[in-house]
Amino acid sequence: MFSYFDDIQFAEKHWFWLLIMIPVMIAWYIWRLGKLQGEFNYSSFVLFKGITNSYKASLRHVLFVFRLLAVTLIICALARPQSRSSWKDTKTEGIDIVISMDISLSMLAKDFKPDRLSVAKEVIVEFIDNRPNDRIGLVLFGGQVFTQCPLTTDHKVLKNMFPFIKAGALDQGTAIGLGLADAVARIKDSKAKSKVIILISDGVNNVGEISPATAGELAKTYGVRVYCIGVGSRGKALTPVMMFAPGEYEFDYVDVEIDEKVMNNISSQTGGKYFRATDKESLKKIYQEIDNMEKTIISEKSFSNKAEHFLPLALAAFVLLLLEFVLRFTLLRSIP
Repeated sequence: MFSYFDDIQFAEKHWFWLLIMIPVMIAWYIWRLGKLQGEFNYSSFVLFKGITNSYKASLRHVLFVFRLLAVTLIICALARPQSRSSWKDTKTEGIDIVISMDISLSMLAKDFKPDRLSVAKEVIVEFIDNRPNDRIGLVLFGGQVFTQCPLTTDHKVLKNMFPFIKAGALDQGTAIGLGLADAVARIKDSKAKSKVIILISDGVNNVGEISPATAGELAKTYGVRVYCIGVGSRGKALTPVMMFAPGEYEFDYVDVEIDEKVMNNISSQTGGKYFRATDKESLKKIYQEIDNMEKTIISEKSFSNKAEHFLPLALAAFVLLLLEFVLRFTLLRSIP
């Protein structure tokens, strides 16, 4: 029955029941007009031709309209219209994320189109675009490890580095342990409430001074969650087996070997999760799932205050009643 108008609400809605007076007043006014009409007999209407009603006679009903409006405004004022003013102090706190990516030659395998590395870079860039409030860093590893970009909120600079990432740029081999340990070193001193490493590799740890298990323990010690992604189809894949010169490789079908057990153990002990990506679509879904699990922290403070708005209505009602009173005894005065 009662509605809110924009941000206005009424604290004493029960006063609106008085609005039933309005139709009663209208009915009374119509009945009274009928009673005031007089009758007399006249032999001819010829003498009345051309005579029009005075504008005062046409405006006599305005007085009653003023009174109706004034009564309506008084009832609305009694209902105590209020507005609720509020503010929110929203604090957005991003998550610190380091992506540790394998760039060994095997990442050029053709079981992903055009190859594993190209797809991984494309999907990671999309992931970065979906995390505007996070600091994100990038670590690359092959036979050695290199921090391509420390934690940063300048995602444009970070994304501009991806076209220059080449497979085989960090010697032969797959140093998963080094890749994870370096990522931990880049994030361990972070003050963020949530610290995450996403490690992506398509092989088995075969070089490096630090084992994946040791690097996993290191991540756990510093409260870092590690999500491991094994990239590669099942069975055999067309993979580079020899490099003659930069960009010139000999390909052959070799077995896809991913150390899933080690990656699974690392993820489990750090509170993360292991995923296996066998094609581009599954890799996209994995990053979407990680994006959903690692939500940005938002704290919000609210404040509200109510302001009374009955006074404008009361003043408008007073003006209407005053106007009715003045017109009734001046311009629209009736003669008994």
